Amino acid sequence: MSMLVALPTPLPIRHGVVDREGWLAVAQDVLAGGGRLVSLWGSSSAGAEGARAAHAAYAFSFESGLAWIELPLAPGEGYPDLAPLFPAAARLQRAARDLDGIQATDAADTRPWLDHGLWGAEGDAAGALPADYAFVRVQGEGVHEIAVGPVHAGIIEPGHFRFSVVGEKVLRLEERLGYKHKGIARRFTELPALEAHRLAGRVSGDSTVAYAWAYCMALEAAAGCAVPARAAWLRALLLERERVANHLGDLGALGNDAAFALGLAQFARLREDWQRLSMALFGHRFMMDRIVPGGVAVDLDAEGRRRLLAQCDALEPELRQLRHIYDEHAGLQDRFIGTGRVTPQLAAQLGLTGLAGRASAQTWDLRCAPSLPPYDGLNVNMATHRNGDVAARVSVRFDELLESLRLLRLLCLGLPEGSLRAEALSLPAGAARGAGWVEGWRGEVFVALELDAGAIRRCHCHDPSWQNWPVLEHAVIGNIVPDFPLINKSFNLSYAGHDL
Repeated sequence: MSMLVALPTPLPIRHGVVDREGWLAVAQDVLAGGGRLVSLWGSSSAGAEGARAAHAAYAFSFESGLAWIELPLAPGEGYPDLAPLFPAAARLQRAARDLDGIQATDAADTRPWLDHGLWGAEGDAAGALPADYAFVRVQGEGVHEIAVGPVHAGIIEPGHFRFSVVGEKVLRLEERLGYKHKGIARRFTELPALEAHRLAGRVSGDSTVAYAWAYCMALEAAAGCAVPARAAWLRALLLERERVANHLGDLGALGNDAAFALGLAQFARLREDWQRLSMALFGHRFMMDRIVPGGVAVDLDAEGRRRLLAQCDALEPELRQLRHIYDEHAGLQDRFIGTGRVTPQLAAQLGLTGLAGRASAQTWDLRCAPSLPPYDGLNVNMATHRNGDVAARVSVRFDELLESLRLLRLLCLGLPEGSLRAEALSLPAGAARGAGWVEGWRGEVFVALELDAGAIRRCHCHDPSWQNWPVLEHAVIGNIVPDFPLINKSFNLSYAGHDL
């Protein structure tokens, strides 16, 4: 492998090119060292000689950072299968084949993932039905299937869940996703690089701050642009507000799924108040388009900081009271404890990440290490649990809420003076690459960006849901079907961020 080249990002991210032997050797070294697969993707663009390239990014550890490993491929050539080392690679490889036409050689599962059998159809495919999908069948006396989705009640996004059950007990769950494929990777190549942060911020609406920050970090790295300190602090402030809003919503929904309507009502009220202040201070309930290349598009004056601090002070006692209610409510605890359990061993094997990973003793949080400014000066307390069940994921959410309130107070009180955006962000004249890596509320969001003469040649956005959706299939085994909504909500994974 060639030498790893450090990218000019606030985090230690390096890039290197390998041959086929090096591709597997690096993966084996990463696995042996306790590292994880962060993402895997392909390049759909052809070079001057028609060659394609496969790319993979690995995290060695949070102490040493992340390595972006690239394997050039000749036309029609495959790349070594990583799924035996990292199970999360399986669906990523299937998606790379659908999107970019590159194939993992000797892969055990070659079924299409995002392509539902309608791509490339001649004429107008509108109204056509997806092709049959070869679900894995479970045989045995009394075993039957329950098909749920892709259309669900309420406003949930589309996804199909095929349960194999005996009575109410779940023997196997297999997911079929990809219904929200939107061609985002292709759309990036049609946008000016300095405006594409808006598209990144719409990959998954509940993580718009995280995606916009990751994209802007990648672009700033490619352009060699340093972000002013005040802008970095405001970015972290927006990210923590996004984390709080989503945890408030999910805790209410978890109470509702366990027939505790009071929880839904109280948390819905708190989230609504939270988002109304976001609208008042930043002009958008979800803070969309507030992070821009080189900095931020909003500021926070003294009155704004006072209102934000007052909201934190008002929210914290209510949170503690609601936590006491949740912890002492026999009905809730009966539904939460032991339900949808993922052991630390299984979580490590499958690469469970984000808050769900931390609830199964996976101690990864980019806000802690390698810490991104301004988090490196805030001594972030990582919330963890070992039980890996719904109760543990609820507990981690409460802990993260209280920690976010502490961080928001520090960010308000310590907000440095200075400009909101870098004075100049000039795109490089030639080829350049950059990467962004941010701990969103659901988990780590990764963006890899390649520029060519200032234009986007490839922009890959990775959602932590890619790692966590397959783990959900394991979490539900042995539980009863009526507990699936509760287990599913405790993970609350993204369809939109996964399907792209």
